[in-house]
Amino acid sequence: MKPTLLVLAAGMGSRYGGLKQLDTLGPNGETIIDYSIYDAKRAGFGKVVFVIRRDIEDEFKEVILSKLSGKIDVDYCLQELEYLPAGFELPADRKKPWGTGHAILMAADKIKEPFGVINADDFYGADAFKVLAEFFAGLKSNNENLYAMVGYDVANTLSEYGSVSRGVCIENDENYLLSVTERTQIERSHNGIAYKDEKGDLVFLVPQTIVSMNFWGFTTKIFEQLSERFSSFLKDNIQNPKAEFYIPSVVNDLIETNETSAKVLHSSARWFGVTYREDRELAVSKIKQLVEEGFYPENLWK
Repeated sequence: MKPTLLVLAAGMGSRYGGLKQLDTLGPNGETIIDYSIYDAKRAGFGKVVFVIRRDIEDEFKEVILSKLSGKIDVDYCLQELEYLPAGFELPADRKKPWGTGHAILMAADKIKEPFGVINADDFYGADAFKVLAEFFAGLKSNNENLYAMVGYDVANTLSEYGSVSRGVCIENDENYLLSVTERTQIERSHNGIAYKDEKGDLVFLVPQTIVSMNFWGFTTKIFEQLSERFSSFLKDNIQNPKAEFYIPSVVNDLIETNETSAKVLHSSARWFGVTYREDRELAVSKIKQLVEEGFYPENLWK
């Protein structure tokens, strides 16, 4: 059974200044999503499912779905604020999405096989999809509680135009994830790479520190686990307009309670993203270089 790729594409794109998921960066109008799907397909993924918002549905169909017709099995689902478990009502002042954990839950009826999860606006690189596909190929059917995370060196995930948020990881000697902690305002300065902790003090990271870029590998067991924890999250946070239900928080909890193990997969892939509008020019340049080096055809879907 071929794995599925779940693409989280419902983000607002507020810092970038537009719908960066639909921005064309390749030589023939390709988006970052196109390259992720191309890499996933040649690594052995058989289907792609998108999580989008209702207000971009029409544009998404026109830009993304139309070009993928006949190339790979495609489906999508909507992430909307009102999609809550029975017994919960949307607070009137809630404007912010419920987070990446909620986004994955939206796809529960669309996915029946092991699946990878990525952000729509991150370029993960071909080898990242290859190592996850290999992990799934070696996953035994009775090991539904073994997950995976593709890790990246923090030095290779920064923007030149502002700070970023990353999940800083700790793994053991056998490359099993022990914890992932979301850190905000990570950036490079002349003194090194650092973030500000809860007290506002700078904490420096070595360049090889493994961070999560939200590239996960799950079995369908995760839907049951997310559902349970989302209800608990809502009981405690539904009146907090800024609270979000994040994937790393759920994975941390599953690891701490010994319900799950997560393997950290190391990859030689080159990551880049478009967190800020200024990142776009560099992203276009890097894609152009990869095309010239033969990693991708000039016309991706021809």
